[in-house]
Amino acid sequence: MPPFTRFRQLPVRDKANARRVVARAVAWGTTAVSAALVLGALLLPNRLALITPAAFAHIPVEAVVGAAVLLMLPRTPRRVAAVLAGVFLGLLTVLNLLDIGFHEFLGRGFDVALDWILLDDAQSYLEDSLGSTTATAAVTAAGILVLVLLVLMALACLRLGEVMARNSAVATRAVLVLGTAWVVCATFGVQVAGLPVASRSTARLVEDRVDRVKATLRDEREFAKVAAVDTFGDTPADRLLTGLRGKDVIFTFIESYGRSALEDPLIAPGVDAALDQKTQELRTAGYSARSGWLTSATYGGSSWLGHSTFLSGLWIDNQNRYRTVTAGDHLSLTRAFKRTGAWRTVGIMPGVTKNWPEARFYGLDHVYDSRNLGYQGPKFSWSTMPDQYALTAFERLEHGRRHDKPLMSEIILTSSHQPWAPIPRMIGWDEVGDGSVYDGIKKAGKDPKDVFTDSTRVRTEYGKSIQYSLTSLIDYVVKYGDENTVLVCLGDHQPLARVSGDHAGRDVPVAIVAHDPAVLKRISGWGWQDGLRPGRDTPVWRMDTFRDRFLTAYGPGKGAGPYAGKCPTEPTGKTPPRPAPKNPPRPAPKNPPKSAAKTPARPAPKPSGAARQS
Repeated sequence: MPPFTRFRQLPVRDKANARRVVARAVAWGTTAVSAALVLGALLLPNRLALITPAAFAHIPVEAVVGAAVLLMLPRTPRRVAAVLAGVFLGLLTVLNLLDIGFHEFLGRGFDVALDWILLDDAQSYLEDSLGSTTATAAVTAAGILVLVLLVLMALACLRLGEVMARNSAVATRAVLVLGTAWVVCATFGVQVAGLPVASRSTARLVEDRVDRVKATLRDEREFAKVAAVDTFGDTPADRLLTGLRGKDVIFTFIESYGRSALEDPLIAPGVDAALDQKTQELRTAGYSARSGWLTSATYGGSSWLGHSTFLSGLWIDNQNRYRTVTAGDHLSLTRAFKRTGAWRTVGIMPGVTKNWPEARFYGLDHVYDSRNLGYQGPKFSWSTMPDQYALTAFERLEHGRRHDKPLMSEIILTSSHQPWAPIPRMIGWDEVGDGSVYDGIKKAGKDPKDVFTDSTRVRTEYGKSIQYSLTSLIDYVVKYGDENTVLVCLGDHQPLARVSGDHAGRDVPVAIVAHDPAVLKRISGWGWQDGLRPGRDTPVWRMDTFRDRFLTAYGPGKGAGPYAGKCPTEPTGKTPPRPAPKNPPRPAPKNPPKSAAKTPARPAPKPSGAARQS
C-alpha cells in the first residue's frame, strides 16, 4: 500500500503524532542545514587546493561571538542583526569564490577595489571558449547563485537566532562551552592538519581585504607622484634613439609566452626545438639574436599591464596604475620614437575590438585594430585572427609600402591566447588573402571545451600555440625583413596556473633580433644569451627596467639615465636613407578592405571605449 494511503487510514491521534514527528524532523534538519551553511561560510578557504574535510574541523570564533550577541539582543534587533549577518556571510562567500577563481586563473586573489572590471572580460572569455549559449547560461547561473547565497545565508542566521532564543538556557551553555574550548585551543595551539582548531580566519580575511583597499587607495596617490618623475621625460628629441636612426623597429608582444614554455617538461621540448630552428634560420638569413628574461608585472592575464610596464618603465600591476599612467604624459618607449620625428609609428592590435584612447599615450600615429585589418575569416576562440594574417596585413598596409620615414611598429600577436584551441597552422604567405582560407583550418582544429578541461591537453596545445606564434613572427622577419630590420619580441606574462603550475614565477623571454651587427653590439654588456632561447642562468630583470636600459643603450651614451655611459659605441647621429623593401609589395586586391584604401594617419580615437585584450 502506498505511504500516503496508509497515512490516510491512520486514526486521528496517530496522524497528529506523525505530523509532529515529521515537523520535528524538518525543524531539526533545517537547523542543521542552517548551522552547516554558517560554519561553511566562516571556514571556507579562498583557494581550491585548501578545500579539504580538515579545513572545516575548526571552531570559528566569529560563530561564538555572533551567537553570544544574538542571545543578548531583544527580538526585533536580533532579527535585524541576524539578517545583516547572513547577507554579510553571503557576500563573504561570493568573495571567497572569486578568490578561488582568480587564484586558479591569475595566480592572485580578487581585488575588491579594482577587479570588478575584469568580470566583463571573463564573460567574453567564456563566450569565446564555450560558446555564447553556454556562457550566457553560466553567467545567469552565477547571478542566481549570488542571490540564492544571500537569501539562504540570511534565512540560516535568522533560523539559528530564533532557535537560540527559544532555547536560551541550552544555547547559553553551548556558547560558554564552545567559547571556553576556543580559548583553551588557542592558548595551547591545538591543531588539526597543521591548522589551529581555534580559528579566526574570517576576521583575518576581512581585515586583509580592508587593508588591501586602504593600500590600493594609498598606492593610487603615491604612484601618481612616481609617474610624474621621468628620467627621460626632458631628454631632447635629437638625443633619443640615435643608435637606431634609419632602422625599422618592431616591438612584438606574444600572448602568454612565459618561462614555462621553455622549461616545463611537457611543453619545452617542442618550443625549444622551434626556437633553435628559428635561430638557425635567422643566422642563415644574416640576422643575429640575443635573448634574456624579464619579470612581468602580471600573471595569467591582464596583458595590458605587462605591455604598459614594458613600454613605460613603470611597474603597472593593477588597473588604477594603468589608468593613471595612460592618462598622463610619462614617456612610453614607443612615444619616444614619435618624439624624435624620425619614425612613422603604427600599431597592429588584433585584440582591440573597441576604440582605444591609449593610442595617444603610446604615441602611435595610426592604429589598426580587429575592425580595420581587412580580415574576413573566422575567430579562433578569443583570438580575432591568426598571427600570420595579422603580420600579412601589417606588410600590406604599412611595412610593404614606401615611406618617407622608417617604421616603428607595435604588434600584438594573439594566437597563443587561452583557451589554445583551435590553433591556426602556417600556410603559404601568398595564400593568406583576406583570411577566408582559415574557415577550413578552424573547422579541422580542436574544440576548446575538450582542450581546456583536460589538464594535459591544455599544456600540450599551449605549447603548440607558442610554436605557431614564434614561427609566424620569425618567418615574417626572414621573408620581409632587410638589413635595417630590428625586432624586439617578448612575452607579456606567464600562462595561467593550470598550465604553468601553482608555483611558477612571472618571468617571460625577451629577444632582440637585428641584421646590422652594430645594433646588438650596443647591448653586448647586458649578458644576454646568443639566439632566441635564453639560458637558465641568463640575467633576469624586472620588466619596468627595460625602457631605461633600451633608451640608454641606443641613445648618445652620455645623457641622463641610470644606465648612462654603458653603451659600447657612439652613434653617428645620421639617418641613412631607407632602401626599397626586399620583397616589393604585391598589387592591391581588386576589392581592398576599407581600412587599406587610405594610408594617411588618422587621429587617435576618442576615449569612448577600452581595448579588449586578454
